[in-house]
Amino acid sequence: MDGTSSCCGSELAFISYMIRALIDSIFEGVSKGSAEGKRYVVTKSVHNGGRSFKIYAEELGGDDFVSLNFYETSSGESLKPCEMPEEKVLRFLRDYVPDAAEDKPR
Repeated sequence: MDGTSSCCGSELAFISYMIRALIDSIFEGVSKGSAEGKRYVVTKSVHNGGRSFKIYAEELGGDDFVSLNFYETSSGESLKPCEMPEEKVLRFLRDYVPDAAEDKPR
């Protein structure tokens, strides 16, 4: 999703808002959670004063992974999957449930 979509402005803004909300639900740093019946260890890095994010999720005990960057710029938001289909990244973000906050080291 990079602003070149034929989607109307309000739909695009809603989609960007939802993607950002899903990204915000993932703990910064290293954490664990589940998606699509698999367990993952997830690393989330925040850059540029919270305007860009890098997420890398690796399946525990398996070979699946998800990697993405998300940018907020003056021209809009941009989701950039890393060498995988955007649909895979969106499925992961929609389905991912982090482990309880009390399990996260402080």
